[in-house]
Amino acid sequence: MPIYEYRCRGCGHDFEKYVHGPASKVACPTCQSGDITRKLSVFGLRSDGGVMTAPTTGGGGCCGGGGCGCH
Repeated sequence: MPIYEYRCRGCGHDFEKYVHGPASKVACPTCQSGDITRKLSVFGLRSDGGVMTAPTTGGGGCCGGGGCGCH
């Protein structure tokens, strides 16, 4: 079950909610309004200030340096 972030258009409250499926009804927990919009969610990364790079060796998955036989 994904967690989505929402903003109520009625009162401006921001909140998160577990959503069971696309047909789930979501209402503002503050004012109970159904006039909400889903916000664009982003993920966070922690860095020590250095440059973050992708790993150079594969993890064994498809096209990740072996395992699928395509290379």
